[in-house]
Amino acid sequence: MKLEINDILTTKPEEVLFLFSDVLKFKLSFSGRFIETCAILNAKSGKCPSDCKFCAQSKESKANIKIYPLMSEEELYNAAVSMFSRGVDRFSFVCSGIKPTVSEIKRIGKVAERIKADYPEAKLCASLGQLDRDSLLYLKESGIDRYHHNLETSKEFYPYVSSVQRWEDRYETVARAKELGFSVCSGGIFGLGESIEDIVSFLTSLKELAVDSIPLNFLYPIKGAKFEYNNFLTPLKVLRIIFAVRVFFPDTFIRICGGREYNLEQLQPFAVAVVDGLMVGNYLTTRGRSLKDDVELINNLGLKCSLKI
Repeated sequence: MKLEINDILTTKPEEVLFLFSDVLKFKLSFSGRFIETCAILNAKSGKCPSDCKFCAQSKESKANIKIYPLMSEEELYNAAVSMFSRGVDRFSFVCSGIKPTVSEIKRIGKVAERIKADYPEAKLCASLGQLDRDSLLYLKESGIDRYHHNLETSKEFYPYVSSVQRWEDRYETVARAKELGFSVCSGGIFGLGESIEDIVSFLTSLKELAVDSIPLNFLYPIKGAKFEYNNFLTPLKVLRIIFAVRVFFPDTFIRICGGREYNLEQLQPFAVAVVDGLMVGNYLTTRGRSLKDDVELINNLGLKCSLKI
């Protein structure tokens, strides 16, 4: 059976689960039974000058979130070490804003150097926005292995999401990080009101960039954010998207991130089984599941992970 992404994205609700066994073969062929886990730290929260309508940290958002400057070196270090001690495979520092200041980049670089000195095998990631060549090189030399920057959605739909940042700048940032030798993580968020054509266009752009890891996020409507009333997703629609991405990227690392619990509900096992990675712990401004619950889910599926509980 040849699976085409357009067919998957338009599959009738009652037929979606019939696709599961075929899609599962793609995952097992690429990454076997292992599920890589990653965790993030909201290292600098709120007051973002951009206007992304899905984001609680945007300047336009009225969401009730914690707002604070970049954490201290000790706080950054301790947060990473704590998650590595629990068996998390990857850890990422995430900052709100379009791009950090030079001093903020230096602080994160110093922490990365310290972590790599103490834990040479640690896999470190950073999500700091639209960085120039020199800043990216500094982070790479400091020990950051992977750079994360999302396209978020298709080029065509992006103007409905943000008017401050250009989609082309996002694309160029990802391409720049890739050119400099980073492993690159880039994906986006679904449930904004995008069409099937937008999803296909978005995935095609990721394929052009040859990204190494694709994080899939699904809108969690947060009170006070511009998209707080968006309600376009159902568990079966989310499964269709995940199945389509898996088939379109048979040899690329696919991970499920924000909004999985809220949007997949009781169908979450069907999604976790066909991907290669899972974001665990808390998200940027919302709480996630306990590590214990995720370990039980992974084990119940006959899969494996490195988490320690």
